[in-house]
Amino acid sequence: MKSYSAGPNIALIEMTIGAKFDEVVAKDPGKEAVVSRHQNLRLTFRQLHREVERTAAGLWGLGIRPGDRVGMWASSCVEWVYLQIATARIGAILVNVNPAYRAHDLAYILDRSEMKAIFLYEKDARVNYAKVLEEACGRGSHSLTASVLLGTHQWEAMLESGVTPDPGSLDKHDVVNIQYTSGTTGTPKGVLLTHHNILNNAYLVGMGLKWTSADKLCLPVPLYHCFGCVLGSLQCLVFGVTLVLPSGQFDPVAVLQAIDEERCTTVYGVPTMFIAELNHPEFSSFDTSCLRTGIMAGSPCPVELMKQVVSDMHCKEMTIAYGQTEASPAITQSMNDDPLDVRTATVGRAMPCTEVKIVDPDSGETCDVGTQGELLTRGYLVMKAYDKDPGTTANTVDDDGWLHTGDLATMREDGNFRITGRAKEMIIRGGENIYPREIEEFLHRHPQIADVYVVGVPDERLGERALAWIKLHEGESLTDQGLKDFCSGQIAHFKVPEYIRFVEEFPMTVTGKVQKFVMREREIALRGLSKAAAVETG
Repeated sequence: MKSYSAGPNIALIEMTIGAKFDEVVAKDPGKEAVVSRHQNLRLTFRQLHREVERTAAGLWGLGIRPGDRVGMWASSCVEWVYLQIATARIGAILVNVNPAYRAHDLAYILDRSEMKAIFLYEKDARVNYAKVLEEACGRGSHSLTASVLLGTHQWEAMLESGVTPDPGSLDKHDVVNIQYTSGTTGTPKGVLLTHHNILNNAYLVGMGLKWTSADKLCLPVPLYHCFGCVLGSLQCLVFGVTLVLPSGQFDPVAVLQAIDEERCTTVYGVPTMFIAELNHPEFSSFDTSCLRTGIMAGSPCPVELMKQVVSDMHCKEMTIAYGQTEASPAITQSMNDDPLDVRTATVGRAMPCTEVKIVDPDSGETCDVGTQGELLTRGYLVMKAYDKDPGTTANTVDDDGWLHTGDLATMREDGNFRITGRAKEMIIRGGENIYPREIEEFLHRHPQIADVYVVGVPDERLGERALAWIKLHEGESLTDQGLKDFCSGQIAHFKVPEYIRFVEEFPMTVTGKVQKFVMREREIALRGLSKAAAVETG
């Protein structure tokens, strides 16, 4: 049996985002659509529709036309939702800008995306965005004709001077969104996504959760990220589900309060978010029994953590989704009625209308079931291209339409997949292949460890050695030797981390993805391994 699977073929949504929004609003205009708790705002679908129409007219008044690019550079807020739907409505392309970007990063995005307008709040607790924008604009070329500060007279003036849009005929295969890959492995690339890509990915994931309009989503994942704006806000639009934004930036207490007070049935998050919620000293004071389902995704999900979410957060139908921005984003998903062992040990099976296979990275041949290889996917979900980068696009999506994810995985006989790591993250120690994911899963069993990430660092003799960054539960202590004793006799000696560092936090993107390349660079500097790092390999 070969490692190939195709999800069931079902009817997809064959319309644009704007048309779908109109359909949902007409069905139940008085239903609560968005609750932005940190902004003290509650809107019904009728009220949301009115704000979207005002925003679309404002954009048209600014001179934004079909195909023009509009940047949104802000943490989660209700204006994010207005702009997401309004740009789609007039045929413009929303460019998601990472709130963690600073002048150097922003200058690159401004130049690369050729956006005509950018929307931002002047500042928050982290940074003065207006000053960063000014600095970025002075660093290089850009196409900006307007920058609008949200929550100020600039935003209100734009709305008041709006002009009724006349975008003409829009096509479901038009590009509607540019999302930049998170930059965990290099320079961000702009992923071109269409109405058809993201509307249907949102629809199929919601189907997997068995969503109805009675559900309510607590969304701590940032809207700038594919997880947040496709599986979050857009998915709520498709199903007529209430979107609850607990805070601008992630705050575990705000999440728990939102679940409790809004009686949310669904919660999303990356593993680090769930760890912070479960380990918070006030966790037991919140009632999360209203939860039914949710998604843990964004980075590898530890088995023990998944079990804890199911039991301690009472989220009995919690699922795991796997994907990447280039796939709109979800490729596989566990079903909420799958047995617990499937939902904790795999990332589920191929989603509807989606093909998935595991191939040998060298030969390209499809692997036998149970054999590790690179995961490829094909179907409606594959991005249109990387923006202005045909070479990288051709290297990522082959002539047969298969998206090469760069992720290592295996397929079980039951069709469920396990992600075993990134091909480029594999550690080769003296000829032995070590997959960090395997070690991380093992170390998560240690009762004193809250979170752990493993990387390879250069070694002149062995090529590489394994290093673990470890965050302990609050109040716990552990020594290097104690950790090695825990590993002794349990995993192969060459898999036992030879370097260990206990940390309070990990270098992360704003979406909660650990930047392993930053960990590696810091260790090279701290341990004086630059000579070993300079050794060339074939």
